[in-house]
Amino acid sequence: MSAAALDPHTLAAPSPWVARWAAELPAGASVLDVACGSGRHARWLAARGLQVTGIDRDAATLSGLAGIAQTIVADIEGNPWPLPAGATFDAVVVTNYLHRPLWPRLLASVAPGGRLIYETFAVGNETVGKPSNPAFLLAPGELLDAVRGQLRVIGYEDGFLASPRDAYVQRVCAVRELAGTVASRYAL
Repeated sequence: MSAAALDPHTLAAPSPWVARWAAELPAGASVLDVACGSGRHARWLAARGLQVTGIDRDAATLSGLAGIAQTIVADIEGNPWPLPAGATFDAVVVTNYLHRPLWPRLLASVAPGGRLIYETFAVGNETVGKPSNPAFLLAPGELLDAVRGQLRVIGYEDGFLASPRDAYVQRVCAVRELAGTVASRYAL
C-alpha cells in the first residue's frame, strides 16, 4: 500500500459518525464497507491499520482501492450475497445507502463483540434535496427497529444536519454482545 494513498492530508474526510464509532477499533480489526463507492471510508479505515473489505457494484470506482482494501465487485440488490456464509467482521459500515432487504445479511455480518455503524437519509430529506424518493428514506425509528433484538444500540441520532450539506439523516451504532455478557468488545 503506498504511503500517498493513505496520507491523511489527502483523504476525503470520513463521516463524523463513522469516525466517532470506528476510531476505537484496534489495529488489525476487520471492517466491511458496504456500497463503498470510491472508498472514502475504506481509505480512512485502512489508514488506521484496519483490514478493510469494500463491496460495490462499480468495478471502476473499486479499482482505486487496489492495495488499500480487499474489494468485491457485486450488485448486492437482488443477487446472492457475495461473502461466504458465516463471514463476520469487527465492524460493518454503511453510509448513504439503503436497501432494506439486506438488513438480515448486514446484521449477520457483525461478529460477536463487533459493531454496525450505519448512517443514511431519513424522511424529511425530500424537503432539502436528493434522495427524495420515499423508498430511499428511513422512517422515524426505522434503524432502531432494524437492529432491535439482535444488536445493542450504543448510539443513535435522527434529525437534520447542516454540514457537509443540508440533509435529514438517521444513524445508529449498535454492537453484537459477546455470549453471556452485557459488555461489548470495544469500550465506549
